[in-house]
Amino acid sequence: QETLEVLECTVAQAIEKINPEERDELKVSAKLFIVGSNSSSIRDAADLACSALGVAQLDSVIIVPPPVEDGINFSLEYLQPYWKELENLVQNKKIVAIGTSDLDKTLLEQLYLWAQVKPSSNQVNLASCCVMPPDLTAFAKECDIQLLTHNDPKELLCEASFQEVLQESIQNMKANEWIPLWLLRYSVIVKSRGIIKSKGYIIQAKRNAS
Repeated sequence: QETLEVLECTVAQAIEKINPEERDELKVSAKLFIVGSNSSSIRDAADLACSALGVAQLDSVIIVPPPVEDGINFSLEYLQPYWKELENLVQNKKIVAIGTSDLDKTLLEQLYLWAQVKPSSNQVNLASCCVMPPDLTAFAKECDIQLLTHNDPKELLCEASFQEVLQESIQNMKANEWIPLWLLRYSVIVKSRGIIKSKGYIIQAKRNAS
């Protein structure tokens, strides 16, 4: 619709709000993949996730900044605006612990020394190394950073794939006008038993109408 500013698409039966009485028994964790290079979208993602799940804060969030453009190095400087935004959310009690993904020992150490809120975890891609690098393991142990593994692709949802899905689902939409901004994958885990109670995805996109 011409007058519509926000289009909300929800699979209602897929999202289960958390019962406040059970909240202390559950750990709500999320991995946030930034697609557009806007660090302020981190706040939107945290707010939407909390709202969808009916909680006041997320227990942990791991950030995946957008892929670097050609000619730009993935450096501390590139990571800083995203980390600052996460730190603000920790200070405002929206998130308890924050972590990173695919940082080598050098970059993780640089982030650790610079950051006010230290990374509590770092995910390592199983495809890139079958064995954890010894220098990374030693540093993580020394600084009490949990090393986790993952097998997510470098790009979880590309623009073309998103537009293809949109075209199939919403026939009269100009799918090529929609650009994904971020994708958040959440898990609700029962702490005492270590089982996943629920999981899902939340995505935000914007329309670049010509």
